[in-house]
Amino acid sequence: MSPDSITTHRMQSLYLRLLSDEQGEDIRSEDSLSPTVDHVDDLDVDDLVYYNKDISVIWVGGVPRSGTTLMRVLLDAHPDVRCGEETRIVPRIVGIHTAIVNSTREMTRLAEAHITDAILSEALGAYLVSMVGKHGNLAPRLCNKDPFTARGMTTISKALPNSIFLLMIRDGRATCHSLITRHVGIGGFDTKSQEGCLRDWNRSLQAMLAQCESVGKERCLHVRYEQLVLHPRAELEKILDFVKLPWDDRVLRHVESINQTDGVSLSG
Repeated sequence: MSPDSITTHRMQSLYLRLLSDEQGEDIRSEDSLSPTVDHVDDLDVDDLVYYNKDISVIWVGGVPRSGTTLMRVLLDAHPDVRCGEETRIVPRIVGIHTAIVNSTREMTRLAEAHITDAILSEALGAYLVSMVGKHGNLAPRLCNKDPFTARGMTTISKALPNSIFLLMIRDGRATCHSLITRHVGIGGFDTKSQEGCLRDWNRSLQAMLAQCESVGKERCLHVRYEQLVLHPRAELEKILDFVKLPWDDRVLRHVESINQTDGVSLSG
């Protein structure tokens, strides 16, 4: 059996074990659990969080103050998902990787050391899964919310082809008002004036929209902040269907889970 097959079976085993623990019964069957994985309980956390390029991570991004935190909290309230707080480092690593592969000079030097674009993508995928997987509790579906990962959708997609992206979009005037009044500092953003901020918001969002278009509408969904707030049930049904998750009423009661034990953790 190939390493990828073993990895897939381990993910199935974890998922079934989580369901069994929640429901208080063993629901494993010969059809759903590989006979090669007989002792799931013997696996430790390092066995359960692994690199698998086929894993379907949900990525929440957008211009800061566009509802990215709200979106990740809603997803975190779903029993099958774990997003967690911003890692801060993931978009930086993705940005560095993108700069390297887009540099002819760097890639020429790397080629001399027999380091190819494919090797770099595989290494990035391993890094992303480890970082996203290990900074919080285990869950059947992993999710990441670092706003500026939306600038690197194509890079992430190459490393993890089954990635799904939710691009949060909010009226630029409201976004800039929030950035300015809350004194949120963002590199490359003018947060001293509405005009300058709107100019930077437009530039940043255009880049994110281009990335979303590049990976395709079947893998990147525009989520309008205003619509999510005004029509939460309808919008969440659409979003959960897009990321292939079953409906669960707990997403509408997310406030009850915030900062509770085994609930939704918010960073300072």
